[in-house]
Amino acid sequence: MGHLAIRQGANVRFAKTSRILADLAGGHADRTWDRRLRELVRPDVLILDDFAMRQLTAAQADDLYELVSERTGRSLILTSNRAPSDWYQLFPNPVVAESLLDRLINTSHQVIMNGPSYRPNKRPRGGGTDKTNKPSIK
Repeated sequence: MGHLAIRQGANVRFAKTSRILADLAGGHADRTWDRRLRELVRPDVLILDDFAMRQLTAAQADDLYELVSERTGRSLILTSNRAPSDWYQLFPNPVVAESLLDRLINTSHQVIMNGPSYRPNKRPRGGGTDKTNKPSIK
């Protein structure tokens, strides 16, 4: 979807959610948080990969809330290996979780992809692998 948006002239940014949250945390440390947030609000489409992979800290949840709130009306794509119903438990503050996830889930189109992962097709085959299908080092 990001590639299609780019071909149609949109400005797209793709990043792992953990990297975005780490970048915003760095902004708190060096007092550039506002600038960093503006940079994330600017693209026409923001793609957050691996959303809801792990428990969030209170600061991460607050930063994510601010990011989603500031991007209201702009395209946001999330990829996740968890169902949205499993996201609530990852937030330390249920009020922040409810407010943020309400904004995400109730204004979204969900595309659920079931089936095998494409990653096994990317693994090396034949010689040079052990029984776990990991490359061997010689």
